[in-house]
Amino acid sequence: MSKIRKGDIVGRKSYGKDIYFKVSNIIEKTNEKVAILNGLVERIEADSPVSDLEIIPKKEVRKRLFDLDKSLEKRIFIADEKRSDEKIISGKILHLDGDRKYSEKSYNYYKKVGLNAVVKNIPEYKQPRVVRRLLEIYDPDILVITGHDGMIKRGSKYNDVYNYRNSRYFIETVKEARKYDKEKQKNLVIFAGACQSYFEALISAGANFASSPARILIDFLDPLLVAQKVATTEKYKYITIDDIAYELRDGKNGVSGIGANGKLQKLT
Repeated sequence: MSKIRKGDIVGRKSYGKDIYFKVSNIIEKTNEKVAILNGLVERIEADSPVSDLEIIPKKEVRKRLFDLDKSLEKRIFIADEKRSDEKIISGKILHLDGDRKYSEKSYNYYKKVGLNAVVKNIPEYKQPRVVRRLLEIYDPDILVITGHDGMIKRGSKYNDVYNYRNSRYFIETVKEARKYDKEKQKNLVIFAGACQSYFEALISAGANFASSPARILIDFLDPLLVAQKVATTEKYKYITIDDIAYELRDGKNGVSGIGANGKLQKLT
């Protein structure tokens, strides 16, 4: 058996290697080594005994990443077809992402579809500390707060914030952003959450859209598609989850919310 190291791409044998993970850390627990795992193409965080992990062959990893890139290209093509010749100013996006690779891919996606976006790779636990300063610097219309998350004990303790790996940081970040927004009266539109996040608490904290009502995995693209929809919809139009759900991998099971007005301005 190959030795599992930080940075390896692995699958959990007990789950049939259904999700590919990157090993972000390995820690010592009583009588065993435990790996902290981040989803390769999904916004999930988990842990697993190292003994339950198997390294995924590079060929299979390349295929999974190729499929993700094809999905991004398809979305970029759709956006290009919809783009009009009208003079417009789309809403400005500030995106905080706990995953470095996702941050890079998110920035490239926004750029290719012609959106005005700033993407910052900020670990989830640091996001509440820095969000206000970043809002003051960049003055966005739309804030995306995401990274990796996951329930520690599936099927129980749905209302216990400590049963979620990073939801409490997302919740605090939303609250800090709303304090700022109350002072500035900008009517900031917020998306918050990742895989299996504490949806109800995120909405209560002030998010317009959040994951994950059904405590399921969400796709890497889901937060980006929500931000894109808000950024490219006229200000007088109110967007509900029904206007977006068909574009999301798992619809309203993965993302829902109270809705928001668009942020696009047409120049006369």
